[in-house]
Amino acid sequence: MASQWIDIADSGDRRFTGHLTLPPAGTGPGLVLLQEIWGVNHHIRAVAEQYALAGFVVLAPDVFWRQEHQVDLDYDEPGIARAKELRAGLDDARAGDDACQATRVLRERPEIQGPVAAVGYCLGGQLAYRAAAGQAVDAAVSFYGGGIAANLELAAQVQVPMLFHHAGRDKMIPPEDVDRIRRAFGGHDQAVFCDYPESDHGFSCWGRPAYDQRAAALAHGRSLTFLAGQL
Repeated sequence: MASQWIDIADSGDRRFTGHLTLPPAGTGPGLVLLQEIWGVNHHIRAVAEQYALAGFVVLAPDVFWRQEHQVDLDYDEPGIARAKELRAGLDDARAGDDACQATRVLRERPEIQGPVAAVGYCLGGQLAYRAAAGQAVDAAVSFYGGGIAANLELAAQVQVPMLFHHAGRDKMIPPEDVDRIRRAFGGHDQAVFCDYPESDHGFSCWGRPAYDQRAAALAHGRSLTFLAGQL
């Protein structure tokens, strides 16, 4: 599969880029893939290939571009420390706007045939939610989206189908927060919630200790089924 970094926006010395991965067929529906706090690293690029093999044209925007270009961190102590620094310095609303901008750029690509969705993990799960609230995408998937419960004023703006994955042992998104998110989407008949009672935050990432193969495979399959039904 072909992949490359492309420009999303240019503000002089601060170029906003994203990692584009094409499916084997070369064209398909679009998918904006929104990263965890470790950047567009080896794991996110591998996830992009997973979705590309399913036929999507995948763009993973460089979320931390205002602080550092093309962050690519490992899941070791230095990587965790740097990831936390970058996360602390991120303006979530501006990052949400960036996700919307990445979606608009992806829609204009000649490889796109069909709608565009957003899929995000952890931090990216919140950004997928923001992209949906910004009416930038046609569907969205959030894997244990950190920060959604603190920004539920945006829920009423989500008018597209949205799938939420939550882990039962997630201390960052405790059951009471999941309940609040469910209630906020109580009137949204296209919001789907999937729970993984025995899993922890980050269960879908094979580079992290919380990785749960069964839950990860199940959630990925559910996400593909959801996207196929919506797109």
